[in-house]
Amino acid sequence: MRAVVQRVTSASVVVDGQTVGSIGQGYMVLLGVATGDTEADLKYICDKIYNLRIFEDQDGRMNRCLSDVSGEILLISQFTLLGDVRHGRRPGFDGAMRPAEANAMYEAAVRYFKDNYGLEVQRGVFGADMKVQLVNDGPCTLLLDSTKIL
Repeated sequence: MRAVVQRVTSASVVVDGQTVGSIGQGYMVLLGVATGDTEADLKYICDKIYNLRIFEDQDGRMNRCLSDVSGEILLISQFTLLGDVRHGRRPGFDGAMRPAEANAMYEAAVRYFKDNYGLEVQRGVFGADMKVQLVNDGPCTLLLDSTKIL
């Protein structure tokens, strides 16, 4: 499972001209689910996202987590995070989980944040053509991968 976490001052997602999710300060998270991902991968990614200490403290150091700043999460599914571009010019998506199973994992991530951290996660629409706007704070962007060793 892969996630791109961007610390934002605001973010929103629009589908068919309608805003379907928006947040103020917090994280805009793109989530890609890989073939073979399990509940353990989901738990790892969600816990890591929630507990990241990437908000500045009074000394200007990244030392505060999402709950310390009453931050929000906008979670957007994005299978293209699993795109393989090592060969040729067109990405291959064989590493991405099939849509029905990936959607179930995406929904499980939304529930995990609510059940374990009390967060009402704002979200995109799985499989839709989404227009995402954000103000990246810093900028600060991190790539998380539940299986990457390095």
